[in-house]
Amino acid sequence: MTHENTPRRPSLAALRAAAGATAATVLLAACGWENTSDAATEPTRETTSSAPAETARVAVTYEDGVAVLDAATLEVVEEFDTEEFTRLNPAGDGQHLMLTTSEGFQVLDTAAPALTDRVFEAEAAGHVVRHGGRTVLYDDGTGRTTVMRTADLAAAGDELPDTTTWDAPEPHHGVSIVLEDGTLVTTVGDEESRSGAVALEADGEDWSEVASSDECPGIHGEGTAAGETVVFGCEDGALLFRDGAFQKLQAPDEFGRMGNAYVAESSPLVVGDYNADPDAEGYLLDTVALIDTEAGTLETAALPEGVEYTWRGVVRGPDDLAYVLGTDGAIHVLDPATGEVGDSWPVVEAWEGPQDWQNPHPALIVDGDTAYVADPAERRVHAVDLTSGEVVATSPQMAEEPNEMAAAIG
Repeated sequence: MTHENTPRRPSLAALRAAAGATAATVLLAACGWENTSDAATEPTRETTSSAPAETARVAVTYEDGVAVLDAATLEVVEEFDTEEFTRLNPAGDGQHLMLTTSEGFQVLDTAAPALTDRVFEAEAAGHVVRHGGRTVLYDDGTGRTTVMRTADLAAAGDELPDTTTWDAPEPHHGVSIVLEDGTLVTTVGDEESRSGAVALEADGEDWSEVASSDECPGIHGEGTAAGETVVFGCEDGALLFRDGAFQKLQAPDEFGRMGNAYVAESSPLVVGDYNADPDAEGYLLDTVALIDTEAGTLETAALPEGVEYTWRGVVRGPDDLAYVLGTDGAIHVLDPATGEVGDSWPVVEAWEGPQDWQNPHPALIVDGDTAYVADPAERRVHAVDLTSGEVVATSPQMAEEPNEMAAAIG
């Protein structure tokens, strides 16, 4: 099963009830796409560098803290105190990360480095999506989508950049993306249920509905494949949005939950985590979903016997292949077209799944041809060349177990 920050589900019927007969008019009234300057959250401590980092950086969270590492040597550059558990997401500009805290999305500048006072306030900070030169933040507590131009985050210096916002009719654990033509694709729901998504386009000062679907129970996660095909996971398959329309892909099992889409924007092939057992305990999975967005198909593939993974253990890398960090401690190279596993490269010792999704356990992220593996048992981070499988760097041993990771990708 896949983690959820706040287990809530949407209902497209709820949106339509709120929207009434004229969806565009009510969407404007209920939501609004507003220009904001967020003056109330101006920083009072650090000045943020507007120049990109001279060297790539990786950040790692641990209990009550976050460390910025040199991506080449994995030496610790700086450490900062934080809350007990925080999450990390790249902002998309090669310099900044978003640290999700109880206050909202706090900006971590990896170039300075500095954990800045710049905070995009949120009741329950959730997903961060980067696409088409925009960075999109979603607040589960209010249902607010906040959109900024990615480059503006650095250009704004020690202030927050100008943003636009859209408020969903009801708050829920959701996610939004803005396509290159300005179309907003966002989940629909309330505190009790989630079942679909809606696509909206600006019409002067109004908003109009392009398309909607209520065929995605438990909608969660988002990824964008080639041709700006947006992919969401459902409890019974996946939901695609492309060329102005939604398409449901049914899972081969009655319950076939996909919660995360692992995509390469140059490939029409998508890999998803997959769980066919609604009563499964724990967070380990042994099957992946394989989606061909051009053919409109969804199939599944089992991993080799004895190899399981969590949602933190799948990335896309060189040649648009998928790379899966298994419980056997190895990175397995998976062909997203066939589900076949080729090379397997040992990196860490064999491990067991976490009792809670927030607990530290081996995790995998990627930046270009390099993967970074969190190794809580050894309290280290390893860098792996995905073209050869070679471990090219290992961090000094940390005082705490590494948990969440993010690279300052651009």
